[in-house]
Amino acid sequence: MTEMTSADLGVRIREARERRGLNQTDLGERLQLDRTMVNKIENGTRKVSALELSQIAEALRVRMASFFADPVPAIVSHRSSQGLEVVDSQIDASLEQLVADVELVQELGALRRREDQTDQLDVPLTPADAEAMARRARESLELEADAPAKDLQRLFGDAGLLVFTRDLGTDTADAGTVLLRDATGVSIVNSAQKVGRRRLAAVHEFGHFLVCDDYSIDWDVTAGGQQTEALLDHFARAFLLPEQGLRGLWSRMMDDGLRAAAVVTASAFRVDMATLARRLTDLDIVNGTQAGQIRQFRTTSADMIEHDLHSHDDMAGTTQPRVFQQAVLRLVRDELISGARALELLWGTVDETDLPTPHIVVDSNIWQFVS
Repeated sequence: MTEMTSADLGVRIREARERRGLNQTDLGERLQLDRTMVNKIENGTRKVSALELSQIAEALRVRMASFFADPVPAIVSHRSSQGLEVVDSQIDASLEQLVADVELVQELGALRRREDQTDQLDVPLTPADAEAMARRARESLELEADAPAKDLQRLFGDAGLLVFTRDLGTDTADAGTVLLRDATGVSIVNSAQKVGRRRLAAVHEFGHFLVCDDYSIDWDVTAGGQQTEALLDHFARAFLLPEQGLRGLWSRMMDDGLRAAAVVTASAFRVDMATLARRLTDLDIVNGTQAGQIRQFRTTSADMIEHDLHSHDDMAGTTQPRVFQQAVLRLVRDELISGARALELLWGTVDETDLPTPHIVVDSNIWQFVS
C-alpha cells in the first residue's frame, strides 16, 4: 500500500460520500460540521484526526480501514439491458459495499478465504467455445448432462462466487461482479427483473468469474469486449438449457404443439421465453418464425394447472448466499460483531429477535486463560 496523504484521504472520503448519495451538506449535518469544513477535508487542506475519521466512516456506513486499503484488483462487469454507456452508480455502490462486507467477514475468520481456486477458463472466442465452456462448467458443478440447474446461489457459492440479489430498479444494470484478492467472486443481481432474466444474468456473471475477465465496466468495452459479452450470454443459455436435456424434452412435448412445448420447457429449465427461443435457434431446433412465436407466448394459470407445472421465483427480492449468512450469525454468537452490525450485513433478511444468543463463558472455563 502506498503512503496515504491528506489529499488522497480526502478523495476517498469524497468517493465514499458520493457512493452513499450524499452531498457535502448532508455529510456535514451527520458530523455536525459546516459544509465548508467537509469541503476542506475532501480537498486535503484540513487534516483529520483518528476520532473524526471514525465518525466519518460511521456516517458513511463503511469501515475506517476502507479509506486506507488498496483498491481491489478486481473485475467489475455490468450488464445493462439497454446497453447504457454511462456509470451505473447504484450497481457500483452496491458492489463497493458488498466487497467491504464480505472482506470484513473474511477478516474475522467466519468466512473461509479460497485456497483451492477454480481453474481459470479461456475466454470464449466462438459459439463452439461457449458451448464447451458451459459443458465444462456444468461438469465441475456435478450437474447431469440433461438436468436443469437449480439453486444457482448454492451452486455458484460452492465454486467460489457469492451471489447476492436486491431490487435495484428496472433502469439499472442486470448484474455486476467483483473478483476479490483471494479469487472469491462477489456478484449482485438486480432482482427487479423477472426470474428468467435474473437467472440468465447470474449465469452470465458466473461466466465472467470463470474466465477472470479483466475488463472494467460495460460502458468502456471495445468491439472485442462486446463480442465477449455476446458469447458469455451464449454460455449462459447453454448452461441453463443443456443441449441433451433440451432436445429430449422438446421432442417429446412437440406432439402437443409449439405452445405446449415452449411452456413446459421454459418451466422445466426455469428460463424466460426469449432465452428459450434464442437457445432453440442456437441449436437449429426451430426456425425464425417459430422463434418469434415462442417469444410472444406467456405462461398462464391454466397452463400451470393443465401441465402440472410449479412456479419458481429464484433469487426474488433481497437474498444472500446461505454460507455468508451463516458466517455472520457465527460472528454474533462469538461476540465478534454486534447485533446491529449483523442486521446491516444481513440486509434485513433476519429479524433482531431471531439473532443467536452469544456464547456464555462458564466460570470454570475462565481458568484456562490464566497462566
